[in-house]
Amino acid sequence: MGDSLTAGYQSAGHDDEVEFTPYTSFLGERLSEIDRIRKKKMLVQIHNRGISGELTDQMLARFDADVLMPQPNLAIVLGGSNDIGWGISPSEVFSNLVKMYDLAEKNRIETIACSIPSILGFDSLVPPRMELNDMIRKYCIKKGKAFADLFKATAHPTTKRLLEEYSNDGLHLSTDGYRKMADTIFDEALGDILDEFVFEGA
Repeated sequence: MGDSLTAGYQSAGHDDEVEFTPYTSFLGERLSEIDRIRKKKMLVQIHNRGISGELTDQMLARFDADVLMPQPNLAIVLGGSNDIGWGISPSEVFSNLVKMYDLAEKNRIETIACSIPSILGFDSLVPPRMELNDMIRKYCIKKGKAFADLFKATAHPTTKRLLEEYSNDGLHLSTDGYRKMADTIFDEALGDILDEFVFEGA
């Protein structure tokens, strides 16, 4: 569940064609690896509910239709990058995200909360990202929820700017960036809860 970063949007290249390489595709590859290792077929379907340009209040407005009604076992929530870009306060963004986390919990849907990646070329937008991400991280620690730190995984450890190797335009990620997202979500959160899912022959 998310915006363009979930949809896998990449800026148009020299041919002016927009490419989509969603992290969910790479996440599916990681799950297939588990199938091969365990020699059992995991009964999992991944549905990408990313819409480019959305703010967290818009995500919240469609949360019922796109997450609660389908009743998945797990929702991976990533949002807030667009809000920060429009000058919306981290506390307001966090409030919208918490409402989504809480709605999922009330409906017995497990959640992986993700920090938003950094940015390159707009240094003034890095601190509010870090502020929001700190709120998400502390909330997950307090509530015992799964957390994937996409900011830390894709940012320079000193400057905190988005690493060039993971982005084509300083905001959206490249194919390598979306693959890094998938690996981070799997390694920091999803991998630890895989046994909750059903396997054929288990």
